Amino acid sequence: MHRIVIVGGGAGGLALATRLGKQLGKKGLAQVTLVDAARTHIWKPLLHQLAAGSYDTHAEEIEYLAQARTHHFKFRLGKLMSLNRSAKTLKLSSSHDETGREITPEQTVGYDTLVIAVGSQTNDFGTPGAAEHAIKLDTPQAARQLNNRLINACIREQAVPHTAGTGPLTVAIVGGGATGVELAAELHAAARVLVSYGFDHIDPQTDMKIVLVEASPRLLVQLPERLSASALLELRKLAIEVHTGEKVVEVSASGLRMASGLVIPSTITVWAAGVKAADFLTRLGEAPDQPLETNRLNQLMVNGHMQTTRDADIYAFGDCAACPQPDGTWVPPRAQSAYQQAMYLARLLPRLVTPQKGQMPAPFLYKDQGSLVSLSEYSSVGSLMGSLSKGSFFVEGQLAKVMYWALHKQHQLALGGFVKTVLITLSEMIDRTHRPRIKLH
Repeated sequence: MHRIVIVGGGAGGLALATRLGKQLGKKGLAQVTLVDAARTHIWKPLLHQLAAGSYDTHAEEIEYLAQARTHHFKFRLGKLMSLNRSAKTLKLSSSHDETGREITPEQTVGYDTLVIAVGSQTNDFGTPGAAEHAIKLDTPQAARQLNNRLINACIREQAVPHTAGTGPLTVAIVGGGATGVELAAELHAAARVLVSYGFDHIDPQTDMKIVLVEASPRLLVQLPERLSASALLELRKLAIEVHTGEKVVEVSASGLRMASGLVIPSTITVWAAGVKAADFLTRLGEAPDQPLETNRLNQLMVNGHMQTTRDADIYAFGDCAACPQPDGTWVPPRAQSAYQQAMYLARLLPRLVTPQKGQMPAPFLYKDQGSLVSLSEYSSVGSLMGSLSKGSFFVEGQLAKVMYWALHKQHQLALGGFVKTVLITLSEMIDRTHRPRIKLH
């Protein structure tokens, strides 16, 4: 039986495993296996809510084992360590519990077709002190760490109120892209709620300060200037301090130092600027073969069919892959890109094991559907691509908030189907009547 192994259970990898499981695994046409170092899936665009404590992970985390059982694929727990292209095997690391006790040993997994979808990580560009003193908001573990540090800092402030001459509790966010902007607004909303939970010595306006730093001349450079200006106006209404055109040159335990000489004191520093693929991809598939080709961002180089340039049996997509477009550009590292590529591979890969074998579809063509940025409960901004506008049109306020919510529902539909998504939505509505608005543990 043809063995398809997918490494990476992010939005794209899990959607592909789910689709192939129903298409091939259920019919016994192929064995589909998903590999991930974690046991559960969280939709990455919600990490800022998890960090602020406004997102209940237990209500929406997807268990890989349960998803695999329901959708006819297998799940292996482990992190990809190495790849032997000649033998068509990959080695997974052992996994351990919180006490260090081994859960699974090192494993060797064979494949006929391998798909790599391990996503990306935050790029600190080698800035001195960033690795030691900043939380990089790119994993659920990092988001939980930020939430714990925030709650602990608030408890500390409650126990030892400010005295004259001491500064406020300050959260400095490096990066004015979607993640940084969304996190700033979400933290402001969280601070207001925390006061109602007994942190009465913390005034969101005076005792907690949120600072957003961006090296570019404006926020949200991926969006049109009009929407960038709109987001900036909303943030300033919330008294969030914004610095654009300021490059961070050093991060310390006490704050940030800019190239201009500006120093920003910080209690908690979050790095949300820049992305790159994992370093191990540059060595993947080396001994006894030539390693797979990568670019300066560690992304695997692929062709229009998502096949890696040095091995036609290995595919890669999402943030970890550099996929060319007919106009000479590259597919951007965005959630919608990974989803579109997953759906493309869900049409292409079955041709390897069915009578249609050999019939390749046209190369992948990315269709930009626009961008939406949530400013917590306050507002949302975005641009949508469509033929009605012969380009793009802008959405703000409640309409943008509804459309942002709809993106999450689309993700749930892809993984669970219509009935399950309706039930999840009803459960969310019921939970809001009794669940605290902010997670405090």
